[in-house]
Amino acid sequence: MATKIVFASRLPSAIIDTARAMVPPGFEMTAVDHGTPAFYEALHDAEFYLGFPRPGMGNEFFRAAPRLRLVQLVTAGYDTLDLEAARKAGVPVANCGGSNAVSVAEHTITLMLAVMKRLVWQHNNVVAGKWRVGDFAQTRWYEVEGKALGLVGLGNIGKKVARKAAGLDMRVQYYDIRRLTEAEEDALGARFMLFTELLETSDVVSLHVPLDETTRNLISTRELAAMKPGSILINTCRGPVVDETALYTALTSGPLAAAGLDVMLEEPPKPGHPLFGLENVTFTPHAAGPTWESWGKAFLNGFDNIQRVAAGRSPLWVVPDLRETD
Repeated sequence: MATKIVFASRLPSAIIDTARAMVPPGFEMTAVDHGTPAFYEALHDAEFYLGFPRPGMGNEFFRAAPRLRLVQLVTAGYDTLDLEAARKAGVPVANCGGSNAVSVAEHTITLMLAVMKRLVWQHNNVVAGKWRVGDFAQTRWYEVEGKALGLVGLGNIGKKVARKAAGLDMRVQYYDIRRLTEAEEDALGARFMLFTELLETSDVVSLHVPLDETTRNLISTRELAAMKPGSILINTCRGPVVDETALYTALTSGPLAAAGLDVMLEEPPKPGHPLFGLENVTFTPHAAGPTWESWGKAFLNGFDNIQRVAAGRSPLWVVPDLRETD
């Protein structure tokens, strides 16, 4: 009998078909919408869950899946999943193993360039029939070469951002609770700094940390006040890492010149959000990770991990909060 995988996601059929084509021999995959009666019925004899973390994946979810051996996510983030319920059930939770690292790193660089070149503002002016609004002294855009990029968090994504930024001749500095060795720093071309020092000296600060109680509101009034005058904040990790009220003040009263945000505290944000009224903020809709290529990478990592567990080996990429269960 084939080993059962429940794939839960409201994704387009073309993406689900990509996953189906990659199901390993000896496994069968049932695709079903999360939270429906069919979902809980499918969980009854499932040994593996593949999909997104969703609110409500708590005790009821694990009780409905008594044979579950692994929750395999196709995302890097896991903050919406009930980790205490997973710990209680003794089921490891693994994220996507960096499958979206290239896409998020590219998006980070894209946001940074869009902000520094005022790309959206210029586009909107051109299509509105306004050609070269203002003068070059009053309305400025900038080069990235020679600027200091401060990375807060140097995991899979942060490292890829560092390499791409080095290709743009930026000076890369970082802060992370896990410091690299000197040889690793030399190879990456990144210099370690204390958190406050990084904020004070970076022209661009880019956030690449998971969301937990230590990173919620990591960037708030005090941290924003410490940032270099005229600097830029980029956030492609999680919205609650940034205090949006404090960010609004820093963007309107200083010291920040601009921000590029792929994530927000509430998603989607309510109409009329205060940040929407600012010309110095560029938004994307939590779209950094899901490129067309990243889906195949996520499924590859997911099915590989499922096969590892099915063969009696420990899973890779178990989220830090649950590493004692792997």
